[in-house]
Amino acid sequence: MSENRKALCEMADGLFADLRGADFAAAWPKLEEAGFGSLLVPEADGGFGGDWGDLAAIMRLAGMHALAAPLGEHIITTHVLSACGVEASGLVTIAPSQGAPVPWGRHADQIICAREGELHLVSGSAEHGESPVGEPRDSITYDWNAAKPLAYSADPIALIAFLRVCQTAGALDGALKLAIDYCSQRVQFGKPLSKFQAVQQSIALLAVEAAAVNCAAQGAADALDRGGPGHASELEIAAAKLRANIAIKTGSALAHQVHGAIGFTRDYPLHELTRRMMGWRSEGGNDTYWSQIIGMQAIGWGGAGLWHNLTQRTDS
Repeated sequence: MSENRKALCEMADGLFADLRGADFAAAWPKLEEAGFGSLLVPEADGGFGGDWGDLAAIMRLAGMHALAAPLGEHIITTHVLSACGVEASGLVTIAPSQGAPVPWGRHADQIICAREGELHLVSGSAEHGESPVGEPRDSITYDWNAAKPLAYSADPIALIAFLRVCQTAGALDGALKLAIDYCSQRVQFGKPLSKFQAVQQSIALLAVEAAAVNCAAQGAADALDRGGPGHASELEIAAAKLRANIAIKTGSALAHQVHGAIGFTRDYPLHELTRRMMGWRSEGGNDTYWSQIIGMQAIGWGGAGLWHNLTQRTDS
């Protein structure tokens, strides 16, 4: 854990809260000024010197406050370019794969994309598309003639998956807080909704889903800190993404259930969280993609190997 994580999160929490509801044009200059891009860059190279656990904590807050900006993508691409000795110029985002919608692609000066198993820094033209909440998810026509190969081994799908798990953890926490506050204030049949057993049960189940994804995000971050963004962390990211996708479906339904009709209105902030989460389910690999990864890994290990790898100590 970074020694500065508490201070980092306090600063991020305040800034993200101030930027809630702000569009990209208003939010991005303030995020750049705050210097989050250097989070994973070593101190020796002029960066913050943080770890993947720090990124998980920051992205949880971004998800909680419905931050409308490619902050996680920017942090990861800056880290990759720094590790390759390439100076970042402008906003760089990351493509999950060729042909996949690119988060905030229209605003990016360059994109990191995998081609034939290798990462490249490439530019291109964007055809505008949108996520369920209206954020840019653009189709890119890449200029491969000017692409720059990057000597960095990582799966962009896994990196995006990690970001979405962490954001989902925060969004579920945000939905849970909204549900608790609403049910404590809303009076029905002479008493607050929070006094009804059925409502209490729904909130408790929502809290379980939020806690599960927070644990999954931390597990994935620990794996990344141990083994880096390669095969060594793939199983934990796969399990975390699958668990997050389950929680999105269940948690979003529970949050809207306890809110009733008000939860679907644009004036109430719940939809800012649930619509984002529903879009995140298919980003960074869907259920089929990660289930196959886990299944192939389990088959490769065999029965004894699966048990050993699931139960071995990782703190030595």
